[in-house]
Amino acid sequence: MHARTLSRRDVLRAAAAATVAGTLAACGKNDDEGADPNGVVTLDLWHGQVDTGKAAIDALITAFNKTHPKIKVVGGGGGVTSDSMLQKVTAGLAAGSYPDIAYIFGSDLASLTKSPKVADLTGQLKIDDYWPAAKDAVSVKGKVRAAPALLDSLCVVYNKKLFAAAGVPAPKAGWTWDDFVAMSKQLTNPAKGIFGTGWPGVGDEDTVWRIWPMIWDLGGDVVSGDGKKVGFDSVGAQALGTLDRLRTDKSLYVDPKPGSEQLYQVFLGGRMGMVATGPWQLPELNDNGLEYGVVPLPSYSGKPVTISGPDTWTIFDNGKAKVKAATEFVAWLAEPAQDIQWDVKGGSLPITKATAELPQWKKHSAETNGLEVFVTALDTAKVRPTISTYPQISQHVGEAIAAVLLGKQSPADALKQAVDQCNQVLAVPS
Repeated sequence: MHARTLSRRDVLRAAAAATVAGTLAACGKNDDEGADPNGVVTLDLWHGQVDTGKAAIDALITAFNKTHPKIKVVGGGGGVTSDSMLQKVTAGLAAGSYPDIAYIFGSDLASLTKSPKVADLTGQLKIDDYWPAAKDAVSVKGKVRAAPALLDSLCVVYNKKLFAAAGVPAPKAGWTWDDFVAMSKQLTNPAKGIFGTGWPGVGDEDTVWRIWPMIWDLGGDVVSGDGKKVGFDSVGAQALGTLDRLRTDKSLYVDPKPGSEQLYQVFLGGRMGMVATGPWQLPELNDNGLEYGVVPLPSYSGKPVTISGPDTWTIFDNGKAKVKAATEFVAWLAEPAQDIQWDVKGGSLPITKATAELPQWKKHSAETNGLEVFVTALDTAKVRPTISTYPQISQHVGEAIAAVLLGKQSPADALKQAVDQCNQVLAVPS
């Protein structure tokens, strides 16, 4: 969990999966109650977690099994990491052998719900207790199709030493994108291989999701209110123009490989002044002894806005008893007593505000430099639309961003091409 990167949200994978999932009908395990002769329901959980995340979820599973004798959760993980979960689950659905619960990236949920085997949890969870971003991320077409598993937000982390060395005042809440561009230029030192900032450049979802707060801040959206066309046609050029200014100033490190590993290594190595990232990066920053600060994203309007990319616990229908037991388990995970353990040990922000008020969380937050900035950002966090066409929209927008970052197209030309392509996608009923 701590080492995860935003590339795990590579929703381009979901484009292919949507076609497969959409063709699934009543195939799968039989529709019996799902309990054994003793009334014990065994749940197969594919979580895909590694290292500290695996230890955290395994401990919670053990605690749940001890206190719920009629339910036994088996957290084998499906033999894959969370990055490969969508492919594994989609293949399982096609073959009729799938888990009871799986850890699914929020950006993949809408495509996966084309399968009739994804349970509808509407009315089964205390969804109003969740942060708005988490609530929105698990809702598809007005129905609750999963439970939130992990919550994050996007802020800017900056290197205090580089700012001091360049004589640049540290950024503060309320700063603008013009400030960001100017600071990036001042921080850049080609002779020492120092960049002002960085951006993923391969055109995947890691490239894309960072631009949506800029679009929202300018009054745009991913899609229009009626869902029939894009919502960024009138403001996208300005957002892309900001990236183009950074490129022209030569203050932008463009990561040419998927995963953003190189980008983060440049930052961790003390050769990048600022990077937009999430709370999962903080443990590694602390482990490397980097002197850093955290501030909200800059804005055009002066009003704070950010993005959250929640992941989900998605439940699959293997019989009524199993769906009921699985729902009980994911609801239990979201309760503050369990949520706090997952947050502190697994690297999530609190799923609910009640958890954020716990003394244990406040202590953890006070001991982790910058963590509270990410929590505060949840008040203004939005999520990408939970629509099955999002992967295709992301692909076209990603291509436009990459073209601008690499100087292959002007912001206006790249935007026009992306708008035309996305509108064609949205014109086809989903």
